[in-house]
Amino acid sequence: MGFMNYLRNRAGVVIVGFIGFAIVAFLLGDIINYGTPFWARHQNQVGSINGEAIDINEFNAQVDQTTEMFRQQMGGTLNPQMKSYAVQQVWNQYLNRELLKSEVERIGLSVGKAELNELVQGDNPSMQIQQAFRNPQTGQFDRDQLNNFISQVGALPQGHEAHGQWEALLQNVIDERTSTKYTNLINNSVYVTSLEATEEYNQRNKLANFEYVLLDYNSVPDSAVTLSEQDYKEYYNENKGVFKNPEETRSLEYIVFDASPTAQDTARVRTTIEELKAQLTESTTDSLFAAVNSDTKYPYVFRKQGEFGPALDTLLFGVPVGTTVGPVLANGRFEIAKVVDTKVGPDSVKASHILLNPATEGGMDKAKAKADSIKGLIEKGESFAALAVQFSVDEGSKINGGELGTFARGMMVPAFENAAFDAKEGEVVIATSQFGIHIIKVNDQIGSSRVVKAAVIDKPVNSGRETLDSAYSKATQFFGELDAANFQESATQQGLSVRKADDITAMETTLTGVEVPRELVRWAFDADKGDITDKIYESETNYIVARLTGIREKGQLPLDVVKSDMESAVRNRVKAKNLITQATEAANGATSIAQIGQKLNKTASLAENIVFANPVIPGVAQENAVVGTVFGLQPKQPSKPIRGSQGVYIVEVASFVNPAAPTDLSAQKQQISQSLSQRTWSLAFRALQDKADVVDNRARFF
Repeated sequence: MGFMNYLRNRAGVVIVGFIGFAIVAFLLGDIINYGTPFWARHQNQVGSINGEAIDINEFNAQVDQTTEMFRQQMGGTLNPQMKSYAVQQVWNQYLNRELLKSEVERIGLSVGKAELNELVQGDNPSMQIQQAFRNPQTGQFDRDQLNNFISQVGALPQGHEAHGQWEALLQNVIDERTSTKYTNLINNSVYVTSLEATEEYNQRNKLANFEYVLLDYNSVPDSAVTLSEQDYKEYYNENKGVFKNPEETRSLEYIVFDASPTAQDTARVRTTIEELKAQLTESTTDSLFAAVNSDTKYPYVFRKQGEFGPALDTLLFGVPVGTTVGPVLANGRFEIAKVVDTKVGPDSVKASHILLNPATEGGMDKAKAKADSIKGLIEKGESFAALAVQFSVDEGSKINGGELGTFARGMMVPAFENAAFDAKEGEVVIATSQFGIHIIKVNDQIGSSRVVKAAVIDKPVNSGRETLDSAYSKATQFFGELDAANFQESATQQGLSVRKADDITAMETTLTGVEVPRELVRWAFDADKGDITDKIYESETNYIVARLTGIREKGQLPLDVVKSDMESAVRNRVKAKNLITQATEAANGATSIAQIGQKLNKTASLAENIVFANPVIPGVAQENAVVGTVFGLQPKQPSKPIRGSQGVYIVEVASFVNPAAPTDLSAQKQQISQSLSQRTWSLAFRALQDKADVVDNRARFF
């Protein structure tokens, strides 16, 4: 029925709050943790958080709900990346809720019934409530929509999808409030002393002017340096935290055989759409012709400017009725459209309805006769609300006297929408839809715009059989010649480019920007190092063959696994030892940076107005150790050699420029406090995550 369509649309909007909350959790940090290898975990669990198992059926239901919300927002099918994003959203929501749950219970935080009621229907509702029930015309919170929705949901039978959506929203209002309380509790523990405020002020305002001599690492040829096992061990032990893997990852080398549409494919589809355009122009059954021939089934209703695709939109509103426009190519699709009608109409309508079910009224004729009688009573002054309570089979709206609230174009089924938007304000009309017979009263009409009804046909530019066969033939030839040892050799012989992807996570959907099927990633997490893919994997526009080149387990990575990653840094460390020896010899007996530079055949460079808080040497690089040393030196005294990121430095301070004493330390304290407060929740959440026992089995199911 019309109301049900309305409710589904409203419910979809409601879930925006839930998604917004999940996104907040996502932005808080790296929140995926893996326990034991994913293939060895409980078969019916998508994961667990601190011992709380997450059942796959429950998880799937929420993923489906989120996916459907995405589909409604995007108006079509979802690509694999969006499905993966929906899975991530739901996982984040579970993780955020469970981690906070144990913590807030431990310290006794809660949201009571009165507080929840205030957050939903009070003078200042939760932002999630305000966003979910926002008037599309004004962009403002619409309390009438909220009240109508609550009444309608309460009248629906248990098990209806709207109950689950409403409960999900309420739970997230609670979660948001609890999170706010927890964050406020942490923020209130932040205290900035006067000493800290003064130090922060100086770090940002005290200026250093200094000269430096740089012995660049690049001045020493790599061939002149020999790296020992001890060199690697020293660097590894000093930087162990850098080599801690937050989750299990894989590395691949792979070949992509491109099967995306060619110019010939585009020309083929253009020919097809041009033929359809000629037929549509001559058609006398425009909507039926479009429904049969269009890849996307567009609603056959009036739409205002901005609601068609951008390319069509600019054409449709400047031509007379009967004109067929296009083809236009947009987002990989050719589109044509025929203007069937145009007029000026309202942007949205506030209406009530009474729904009759022909099956219970003795057939369509009797139902129509009864609708005419009810309409007559209303036009004679009978109460619409009373008649709705008496006759309507729409249990959701009858309790409100048939009121449906305000809805924009595209929110109702076409038959209902056309009747409601074509009627005049105050008029009572009858419409027949797949839900039954509606007696509709138009209570109000809002806005006014030119609208167009168009029959739209689109055809995607897909790869033809010749294109697909050519790419697959190349993939088959390569795959047939492979073994574990000749991947690179075979690729070179066939003139193929080998791509590499490192640190792939189990939920990955792309490799260095190339969309890949999830089955390929699952294969990578089941394979052994050196294995070739068990088959040619196929995505929408590619065929892929891969070889597993590396496995990195979760946790502290051993030296042999990360040795290649640290090679450049270790080489610079060894170079630095030699350069420090040179610099030390040059500094012996020297009393100025100029003398040291002369011994090293270097001219000292000047760095001016450097602040501690931004340790960048202009024209060189960010050099934390060098600038940090500068602010601990006395003027006119050359430093000892300093190992930096670009080379070895000797510096000499020319002068410091101290800032004027801050006139208002309270403002400085407030600024620092605000900065700390912005980070406290993220840091607290990361701490909770690090302490938590999180098992993530999603890769087994998605």
